[in-house]
Amino acid sequence: MGDEKETTGVKFFEVTTLNLLITVAEFIGGIASGSLSLLSDAIHNLGDSASIVMAFIASKISACASNQSKTFGYRRAEILSSYFNSIFLIIMSAMLMWEAVQRLIHPEKVNGNLMLIVAVIGFVANLASALLLHRGSSESLNIKATYLHILSDALSSIGVIIGAVIIKNFHIYWVDPLMTMLVSLYIAYETIPLIIESTNILMEAGPKLDYDAIRNEVLDVPGVVNMHHVHTWMIDEHRVMLSAHINLKDEYLSEVEPVYRTIEKMLKDKFNIEHVTLQAEVDRGLESHTFTTKRDDV
Repeated sequence: MGDEKETTGVKFFEVTTLNLLITVAEFIGGIASGSLSLLSDAIHNLGDSASIVMAFIASKISACASNQSKTFGYRRAEILSSYFNSIFLIIMSAMLMWEAVQRLIHPEKVNGNLMLIVAVIGFVANLASALLLHRGSSESLNIKATYLHILSDALSSIGVIIGAVIIKNFHIYWVDPLMTMLVSLYIAYETIPLIIESTNILMEAGPKLDYDAIRNEVLDVPGVVNMHHVHTWMIDEHRVMLSAHINLKDEYLSEVEPVYRTIEKMLKDKFNIEHVTLQAEVDRGLESHTFTTKRDDV
């Protein structure tokens, strides 16, 4: 585990360094060539560098142990980082879209040769950064948000390259803002689902589980006659929590602990629910709904 965290830290450092170099090159190239798409890419990369640093800090904070005030630890630090990184991307996309519209209305001459050279350099560097983060992107929303930042930069560079080739050969200057608009739309398309997922976790929305199957499995446990006041939520993108009231037959009240253990093991093995809190009852709640909409009615 320690080696894995150290490797992640090295990756973050390498990606940040590459992004800062790309940013400087694209700022200089964008100003010199007059290319809006290069300047927008430079701003995007600058934001990515800040986001990568933020993501790395969040990954360190999330590893801190739990305490009396943070009983579940700091694992949501990465979710917060993912959320703010994604919001930043949406804001940047809107700004780039606005600038692109202005450039379409008032087109300006662009140096296609310089634009092409800088765009190719940016694409190679962004692709290298994306490859460094690809493996961890499926395991952490935080790394996934950073990976999407870098991947969107690489795709943005492809758009800039295509635009540069067209401008260089055909002198069609409105291609530059058009490519900027297409990349902005792609960034929004990729980022909005990440914002929704992060928001659901922060709002403690119920994860996507087969709740009918959960109820049926619990009712199959000997002694259990009903399950109600069920709440499910997620601490992060991996850890699912569940609390519920279960009604037991009178003769099973003295055997509450074995029933608890049976249900907990079943929920973990079949539904990957890591933390389970159960309250045993005899007849209270027999007419209650399985799931409730408020957290204060338990």
